[in-house]
Amino acid sequence: MKFFKTSFSLLALLLLASCVGNMNPTGGNSTPNYPYFITTKPLVVKKIAVPTGTKLVYEEQFFKEGKQDKMLNERDLTDIGLPSGQTIIWGGVPVTSISRFFNSEMRGFTVYADFTKLSEDKKNRFSRLWQSCDSGIGIAVKDIDDWSFNTKNISDVQSCSVLYQRYFKDNAEQQNFLDEMYTALLETGSK
Repeated sequence: MKFFKTSFSLLALLLLASCVGNMNPTGGNSTPNYPYFITTKPLVVKKIAVPTGTKLVYEEQFFKEGKQDKMLNERDLTDIGLPSGQTIIWGGVPVTSISRFFNSEMRGFTVYADFTKLSEDKKNRFSRLWQSCDSGIGIAVKDIDDWSFNTKNISDVQSCSVLYQRYFKDNAEQQNFLDEMYTALLETGSK
């Protein structure tokens, strides 16, 4: 009987271990195949001019998944990914992608830079602060339909990597850095 209990426990443990990597925390067993569209000509999306070959990813939708033959509603856009090796200038900085905040109650997006494509003579206070985080910056906006570097629409810098987050309101160092970054962003936009 002891052998049976030990064998049964071992079998249950093996079955559980084999499932661990296959489980999705949202309840499904696979990652959603979000609908996306690859631009076939230069376009303006969320008030940003994007080149041919840009990948536009949309919210999960019924009966639409994977590659689409045409653009979907811009309101449902979650990500703009530029073709490999290409950038657009956002706030004087070459960027590779922009992603809407995952939390839909937050009005904003994260911008990802490629600082290897920013020459020293083009750097300014804003780009240097951004580069010091070595990651994306979270931008809060008034109008979620405008992802451009429009300082009249940008209401704050919410984050710069995981190092600086508005969420940690009691951390003066983080708040001061983000305040300085927001001021530098506004100065860059006024030039």
